[in-house]
Amino acid sequence: MISSYVMPSRRILQLGDPLLRAVSAPVSAHSDAAPIFEGLRATLQEFRRTHGFGRGISAVQIGEPARLIYIEFEGAVYALRNPEYEFQSDAKFKLWDDCFSFPNLLVYLERSQSVRVRYEDLDGKIRLVEAAGALSELLQHEIDHLDGILAVDRALDRNSLCTREEYVRRFGVSQ
Repeated sequence: MISSYVMPSRRILQLGDPLLRAVSAPVSAHSDAAPIFEGLRATLQEFRRTHGFGRGISAVQIGEPARLIYIEFEGAVYALRNPEYEFQSDAKFKLWDDCFSFPNLLVYLERSQSVRVRYEDLDGKIRLVEAAGALSELLQHEIDHLDGILAVDRALDRNSLCTREEYVRRFGVSQ
């Protein structure tokens, strides 16, 4: 379980930091993961407070190249240790994606409509999460981080990058 201790948020690595391109290492023990999950939770909550968006973050984004992801999505909390795909649908959808590591840039890309991810929970139990739509996209985004892949690497073409300000101007909605 994640404690009620309020840990300070961590600095989020920004586009251009070479650590964002590292492939994250598996985490063998829950005790190694617990303090990183605390930092991920605090950082996600602070980012959301200051930027107005955010649902998930990977450990590498706070300088910890470990296979850990923390997600708060539609009232559920996921702390995933060593996540792996069991399934990715061939059916795809396109969307504008954003990232804490380049918060003023959006990327038009393609993701699988559904995924099944196997992971270890906070108690070390093997779990499966089956996801479609927004949660599927979020899991794919965060697992990409663990593999050193950024959303900008998945841009559909040279016209698939847009600043947040331009996105709001063009589409009239905040992403």
